[in-house]
Amino acid sequence: MDPKYQQIFKLASGLFLIIFFIVSCQKDDSGDMDYGTPDPCPRLERVIQENIPVEELLDKVQKYTLKYFWDFAEPNSGMARERNTSGNLVTTGGTGFGIMAMLAGIERGFLQREEVLERLLQITNFLENADRFHGAWSHWVNGTTGRAIAFSEKDNGGDLVETAFLVQGLIAAREYFDGNDPQEVFLRDKVDELWHGVNWQWYTQGQNALYWHWSPDYGFEMNMRISGWNEALIVYILAAASPTYPITEEVYHQGWARNGNMVNGNHYYYMELPLGYHFGGPLFFAHYSFLGLDPRGLHDQYADYWKQNTNHTLINHEYCVRNPKGHCHYSDSIWGITASDDPLVGYQAHAPFGYGGQDNGTITPTAALSSMPYTPEQSIKAMETFYYYLYDDLWGPYGFKDAFNFNENWFADSYLAIDQGPIVVMIENYRSGLLWEVFMRNEEVNQGLEKLGFYYEEHMP
Repeated sequence: MDPKYQQIFKLASGLFLIIFFIVSCQKDDSGDMDYGTPDPCPRLERVIQENIPVEELLDKVQKYTLKYFWDFAEPNSGMARERNTSGNLVTTGGTGFGIMAMLAGIERGFLQREEVLERLLQITNFLENADRFHGAWSHWVNGTTGRAIAFSEKDNGGDLVETAFLVQGLIAAREYFDGNDPQEVFLRDKVDELWHGVNWQWYTQGQNALYWHWSPDYGFEMNMRISGWNEALIVYILAAASPTYPITEEVYHQGWARNGNMVNGNHYYYMELPLGYHFGGPLFFAHYSFLGLDPRGLHDQYADYWKQNTNHTLINHEYCVRNPKGHCHYSDSIWGITASDDPLVGYQAHAPFGYGGQDNGTITPTAALSSMPYTPEQSIKAMETFYYYLYDDLWGPYGFKDAFNFNENWFADSYLAIDQGPIVVMIENYRSGLLWEVFMRNEEVNQGLEKLGFYYEEHMP
């Protein structure tokens, strides 16, 4: 080749490699451009100057967040209010989360065993007399009367998913209060009576699937199958574990696992995601069923559940680090996308790239903090940033408020039971494994897992 053309070819090749490198650095695994953080964004400045040892900060976050369930409980029922503006409207699933948070409070010395036992007897007495629909409780209940409050027009009866979240908490309490004191024995008997009364079989409609709702006025008209992958694995575990109204394994495999169609198996940011949405969906999927159900070493034919939850969280974190939509201040220390209050639509699920929710720049503290067992380094970094830099806007009487969005210069003034509870519980599971250990003591739960083909292998953290 002519030397002149050789030189032109080398220059052109070099220019092509430079352009290719620049373009490659601007793209994430989805192919979307990484626009970076927009300018201008609100300035971030540290407002709490004194460093607190991590263990002390964990104590403080747990202690203040627990106050939502202890100090702010609805007085007649002892149940958790749906949110900080709910009056006497209480939530069943959020109460289940709150019960588990109280157990963590005993272990940390924030509450006394005797006073928590008294509160749990108050709650179980209320639940015994509250409206039930073929054994299931409604999503919302009037804490004064025990009557169901409609969540929507046709959702005015039994809510099987919220019932399962409540039962998860009740079973954890049953196993925690294992003494010979007559009140502890009475609590254990009462919990068994309550959860054994849930007619899981009714909620199959005679099919190989569980259905979310039943209404005394509309029957199964909502017709919402509980199908995976989402937050509701615990529903099928408890339904299989029931000694009174158990489901068959076919209900799990066909209804929940959809004959294997819940399997994902793709890689996002070089991490394999065994189940569910592209990029994982909202992070509460990794929390709600696993407040008591121990994912460490848990397998079935579809997934390694520790891998599922850890990689889901890491993908969510990496998405915020790469910030493909250019939201203000998304980073390795300001991250966590899940369902929460929202500045634009009130409340909605948030998730990467619109898979299972929208991403409009809303960060929710529970997302990162409740993921602490899976991603301790990243979650602690987020906790420290939320506390030291955002304290004035984000911290309040019950710990971190629900959400914030720098694009809109918005901080929520709200607290939600379903977001506060997992913070206390999952931080405790990171620190001691307490709620995993007590829930997994239940023989019926273990029998249900075995029935569905679950097994444990040695967990390597």
